[in-house]
Amino acid sequence: MKICFSVEEDKGLDSQVFGHFGLAPAFLVFDTQTKALETVDNQDLGHDHGMCNPLKALDGKTVDAIVVGGIGAGAINKLNSKGVKVYRARQGTVKFNIDLFTDKKQTELKAEHGCAGHGGGCGH
Repeated sequence: MKICFSVEEDKGLDSQVFGHFGLAPAFLVFDTQTKALETVDNQDLGHDHGMCNPLKALDGKTVDAIVVGGIGAGAINKLNSKGVKVYRARQGTVKFNIDLFTDKKQTELKAEHGCAGHGGGCGH
């Protein structure tokens, strides 16, 4: 399984999970089988509010799940339509959130949990 985390700065597993998917400068993709970690620069960073293209942001990388502090409803719907589940990150590192994900201690986000706007409205 490949899990994607939004990050502000790539520090490997010690990277802090970023608060909002669409505004994250980069993503880390963790492969649970091989334990490999790949960095992907956000290819959709300059999008207008409500126009996030999460698959473009991930530069076409295939992932099974995204763990993020916040994300818009439209992006959740786009990801879910491609079979990608979205989960709420807890404040902390990618490693901490991988452990929570493995232990099934993260909440899956649906469109009704999406942010109302960049920078607020969804608790991140």
